[in-house]
Amino acid sequence: MSEQIILVDEENNFLGEMEKMEVHEKGLLHRAFSVMIFNDKREILIHKRASDKYHCGGLWTNACCSHPRKNESVVEAGQRRLQEEMGFSLPNLKEHHSFIYKAPFDNGLTEHELDFLLTGRYNAAPLPNAEEVEDWKYIGVQDLKKDIAENPEDYTPWFRIIMNDHLEKIMAGL
Repeated sequence: MSEQIILVDEENNFLGEMEKMEVHEKGLLHRAFSVMIFNDKREILIHKRASDKYHCGGLWTNACCSHPRKNESVVEAGQRRLQEEMGFSLPNLKEHHSFIYKAPFDNGLTEHELDFLLTGRYNAAPLPNAEEVEDWKYIGVQDLKKDIAENPEDYTPWFRIIMNDHLEKIMAGL
């Protein structure tokens, strides 16, 4: 069965469900989440998306991101995907805040998400799923911001938005 995505309005009211690729082909607003993991040195865990992902393959991004399923909270979904993508669980994952963005891609797909930011702390090395992740690293915030400014094409659109517009708020809550 194909994955169903939760369609929402700008206030996060449920509007229905639709198949994942159709949602991205039509650029419809849908519920999503982005997990930001920090270690005790306040470095961020980032990963390079597998090259064969349906969009943004080979780009660096946050620890994991995806879409919650019906009757699944964004925190539960974040915990599930963190295990599936990065190979570890984090029971203390916290919902931080959300934002809306829209990013069209060269392949005709569009991400239009109400993106919930989730945060957590983890110090060990992940055990990433090779179908999802090509590489990973912990990196200092200033080094990451500098690299994003110099090489924005190496990073996913939502991660650039998070780093440019939401990082201070996230870091204040750690």
